[in-house]
Amino acid sequence: MRGPAAPIPLMLRAMSERFEVMPGAEPWSSPGSGSRSGIGIVVSHGFSGNPTATRSLGEALATRGFAVEVIRLPGHGTHWRDMLSVRYADWRWEMDRALGDLVRRGKRAILVGLSMGGTIALDVACARPDQVAGVVPINCTILTREGFLARAAPVLEHVLPVVPAGAAGLIKNDIAKGGEEHAYEVVATKAGNSFLKQLPRIRAGLETLRVPVLVAYSPQDHSVPAENSRALSKMLEGRDVKELVLPRSYHVATLDHDFDLLVDEIAEFADRVGRVS
Repeated sequence: MRGPAAPIPLMLRAMSERFEVMPGAEPWSSPGSGSRSGIGIVVSHGFSGNPTATRSLGEALATRGFAVEVIRLPGHGTHWRDMLSVRYADWRWEMDRALGDLVRRGKRAILVGLSMGGTIALDVACARPDQVAGVVPINCTILTREGFLARAAPVLEHVLPVVPAGAAGLIKNDIAKGGEEHAYEVVATKAGNSFLKQLPRIRAGLETLRVPVLVAYSPQDHSVPAENSRALSKMLEGRDVKELVLPRSYHVATLDHDFDLLVDEIAEFADRVGRVS
């Protein structure tokens, strides 16, 4: 199956964003320190979100010595209008770019992603098994979404440029402990559908995935049903896959009650798969 279409060139991508990045939504990085500095971790947010949801995770991993790149996907963290001109290929390009940067710096790279960010991480790992040491998808989407809106998406994208986030199945601040992730209140239908169209290809590609995977998920996720993560574990059965259940958290587990557990388990995973044999 074909991969996503080529992304917008860098200069045009920059021009397509007409709004300033919101405070707290900026990308963030750390070079790493000590014995863990040779392990690099890319951390990505999900669809309609921004680094507000993932920076604390990146900072916690950096505190432990890992090199970290918390990325901001194109069109996110500014204004929903910037989502009108971006597609899945642009988001995957950004993770590819961060991965390539870590590899050029001599790091053993691990990809961590929340929601759609986890799906992109799996996609990139399938394409670059020689560059990726492991993947941690957190509450990722892997199954085709159900419901009328998902089925009608190919038609709706030509009729409605945006829909309310709730209509797209995205629950505002799906965080058990409370908090604000500053995700968009409306979503661009063509951008969202560009992701949904890739899911069959990504699922098929998992047959070739051979890098270790830590599947983290919240049984009480109201945005991406936990069945996605359980199905992912089953698809990878017989390979190096481990499930991490986050029992006290909702969808945005990176800002929720199980945050410390998530950090501990990712650090342990990174130590194991990031070792140079």
